[in-house]
Amino acid sequence: MAEAYINYPLLWQHVIAHFPCGPHSIHGPEHWRRVERNGLLIAEQSGADETVVRLFALFHDSQRVNDGWDDGHGTRGAKFAFQCRGEFFEISDDMFEKLYFACAWHTDELYDDDPTIGTCWDADRLDLPRAGIKTDPDYLNTAFGKELAKSGNLSF
Repeated sequence: MAEAYINYPLLWQHVIAHFPCGPHSIHGPEHWRRVERNGLLIAEQSGADETVVRLFALFHDSQRVNDGWDDGHGTRGAKFAFQCRGEFFEISDDMFEKLYFACAWHTDELYDDDPTIGTCWDADRLDLPRAGIKTDPDYLNTAFGKELAKSGNLSF
């Protein structure tokens, strides 16, 4: 495959339409946009694959069934990405493996050496203050993510 294809507007529309918690969920589209913003900012420093980061932001919480503890939601989001692949987006198998892993394990694993996976996880964790939880830099993967958490200011 020469390059990735993603119809972002149509993909976002589809994922939002199939989000069980609804558009105003604390884990919903506003959160996904902040994770995307955080991830793209970190990717400039970490060298992460921006396409995977953007897709992670959209899919990682997309299949939550509630805003509390929802065991397995990351894997459900990864499986939903698999269902959408081919119709709304196409990426290489290597990119998809990273996307799937990052989604499936984003709440159960802390660290990963892959800069793309680490960037995805940091981008999500940097948005924990929305839930009243301070982001601990010790639980982040990237140097820039840690720096952002220490500064405590992501309101740009």
